[in-house]
Amino acid sequence: MVVRVVTDSTAYLPAEVAYAASLRVVPLTVTVSGRDGREGIDVTPADVARALGERRVTVTTSRPAPAEFAHAYRELLDGGASGVVSVHLSARLSGTYESALLAAEEFGDRVRVVDSASAGMAVGFVAIAACDVAAAGGDVEAVRTAALAAAGRISTLFYVDTLEFLRRGGRISAASALLGTALAVKPILHVVRGEVVLREKVRTSARALARLADLAAETADESDVDIGIQHLGAADRAKALHDSLVQRFGRRAHNVYLSEVGAVVAAHTGPGVIGVAVYRHA
Repeated sequence: MVVRVVTDSTAYLPAEVAYAASLRVVPLTVTVSGRDGREGIDVTPADVARALGERRVTVTTSRPAPAEFAHAYRELLDGGASGVVSVHLSARLSGTYESALLAAEEFGDRVRVVDSASAGMAVGFVAIAACDVAAAGGDVEAVRTAALAAAGRISTLFYVDTLEFLRRGGRISAASALLGTALAVKPILHVVRGEVVLREKVRTSARALARLADLAAETADESDVDIGIQHLGAADRAKALHDSLVQRFGRRAHNVYLSEVGAVVAAHTGPGVIGVAVYRHA
């Protein structure tokens, strides 16, 4: 009997990585012009990018219902799991963590819920760290502790072409969005204690990419790392950042993933976003 790990669809790990770790993924919902779809199943990043490019189309996102988490927990426990650790998107960015907590109440100490205090592939790195301890035979408290420790070794940085989408979704203040627009700057943001915070303002997208690489190196210090690079509609620039980081980190980079960001994050950042998650090994 082993502990199983659950996460939500904003973890954005490659499917083969999630499968190898026996990671259970519960999808968030994306609504495009009144039509609901499950992230990664019914709605793709390309769907969101097209919708955001049309003036009269609205895109919103919503958390899974507690019943969806409860179903996943019950299925895993009934299938022989000794416990479940559920790792999720920052509670300050989404109600997903709250839904998981409500569902966990039904199962007592057998289910523990962890706020990753981050977003995107950073959530995935925390979940995989938990899976590693579970696979090694750790009990539910050991797996939870590993997830919390991993969350403390994650840094998330990203560049957006405009702050407007983050402002619309309430993920950044109107004042910060107005400042970026008024000065015609290219913002670099990061996630601090679960919130999106403006890190730097640069004048061009090329400079923003160079700064992303610099900041990723700074946050890694001298540690070995895993890196996740994600984008929406910016494949060439994301590949350039990937190549720069691979060269810069060399053998210290154990796993480097490059992919398109999922539909939920895409809805709140807009086309052109490029993000990098750096997970420092213990």
